[in-house]
Amino acid sequence: MTDLHEQNILILDFGSQTTQLIARRIREAKVYCEIHPFSLSIDRIRAMKPRGIVLSGGPSSVHDTDAPAVSPEIFNLSIPVLGICYGMQLISLIKGGKIERSDYREYGPAELSIHDTSDLFHGLATEPVRHQVWMSHGDRIQELPRGFISIAGSDSSPVAAMKHETLKIFGVQFHPEVVHTEIGVDVLSNFLFRVCGCSPTWDMHSFIESATEGIRRQAGTGRVICALSGGVDSTVTALLVNRAVGRQLTCVFVNNGLLRRNEAEVVLAFLEQLNLNVRYVDAADRFLALLSRVEDPEKKRKIIGREFIRIFEEEANKIGDVNFLAQGTLYPDVIESVSFKGPSATIKSHHNVGGLPEVMKLELIEPLRELFKDEVRKVGRELGMPDELIHRHPFPGPGLAIRILGDVTEERLRIVREADAIVLEEMKTSGWYRKTWQSFAVLLPIRTVGVMGDERTYDHVVAIRIVDSLDAMTADWTRLPAEILARISNRIINEVRGVNRVCYDISSKPPATIEWE
Repeated sequence: MTDLHEQNILILDFGSQTTQLIARRIREAKVYCEIHPFSLSIDRIRAMKPRGIVLSGGPSSVHDTDAPAVSPEIFNLSIPVLGICYGMQLISLIKGGKIERSDYREYGPAELSIHDTSDLFHGLATEPVRHQVWMSHGDRIQELPRGFISIAGSDSSPVAAMKHETLKIFGVQFHPEVVHTEIGVDVLSNFLFRVCGCSPTWDMHSFIESATEGIRRQAGTGRVICALSGGVDSTVTALLVNRAVGRQLTCVFVNNGLLRRNEAEVVLAFLEQLNLNVRYVDAADRFLALLSRVEDPEKKRKIIGREFIRIFEEEANKIGDVNFLAQGTLYPDVIESVSFKGPSATIKSHHNVGGLPEVMKLELIEPLRELFKDEVRKVGRELGMPDELIHRHPFPGPGLAIRILGDVTEERLRIVREADAIVLEEMKTSGWYRKTWQSFAVLLPIRTVGVMGDERTYDHVVAIRIVDSLDAMTADWTRLPAEILARISNRIINEVRGVNRVCYDISSKPPATIEWE
């Protein structure tokens, strides 16, 4: 079988909010790709042997002080390069072209006229036909570098796309990855298949075969424990590892005291259906003691990550001769924990990426760290997981600790747990649970005045967060019918002691994140 990673497309990230969409579009074309910071070394790029390189857009101007850049040597690797927006301007600057501030900046829809259909625009109509594309730039190319020609233009950008006459180096000023660019899929497909010579072999069946062999090769005859939470990610991980090494695997389900209502019982019942070898550890008191008076969300994540590892190492010692820890790290976890600007710009430390201790006795097995959430669900379906488990809403590893803003106490856990249960019940009853990505309650660190039973109250505020998404990299708040929101609010205020106000979070990601901490 062909190694899927021989068809690797490398995306170098310059900070665009749509970089992840580039990866999604490439994977939807059944070609494997990875996102890395723009500062990735030439040696690493050579070692990866990508079929093609994409330079993403970004918020900077190429004329900014300390503007992000790549080594000119990247163009001497005989690897096709596609620059998008900032990436195109960077190519032009490095190759000797001139970039100027545009008198008319293009943000939003624009009409593109195609002059050349030999490569990127193969199969697309040329002038006088004009194609709608999505622009987002304030600079434009004033003078092309030597050896480059314009292959498309718009009203304010005579060079809206370019190519080198003999080398496989291309640039587009618009964003082919967004749905508003009507020819975006065609442009990326032409780059992948006509320019880079890729084949559409990346699918979940192929991934399962490749991942199984990779786990088997990594684990050898060693014993493995799997951090199993009962969510889609960790359960798919467990099934893959079980498929690869069978009896060498022991799954460990830890009750950290930060779970949803009845979560432990529900999870154990699910896992019993899957015939996995599961050990249950009740460590609620340990976690709550460590989290006492801790308010900073990053500290919470790191404390929880470290304690999970301690417990897994303790369980490994009890089992004896365990060498590996398998966990359900996903690609968004990796991306958000390693910013294109470096560690100082990390969005948040995921408990199973940035929250891990520096010294750990167990070697990690992370078969899903290349996948987005919707891809994991497809893998689960291929592996025969129950539909109800596949469609469970995501639940963070740190649990309710990051849905309580401020100190984590038994009383505050009770409040958010009861409110969260009402949200999930109403979402399922109304039929909206399957229509949305995630729905949950958050306990805010404030109190407000209310009137209940003709008496003044001074109680807690609960925020409701319900979002639509494909992969958690971007999300928008769900336009839930007012009557369902009213029912959720009414039930929480009447049934959850200590709450007198409910708010609905109408923030998108970006700029907000899905979780509040």
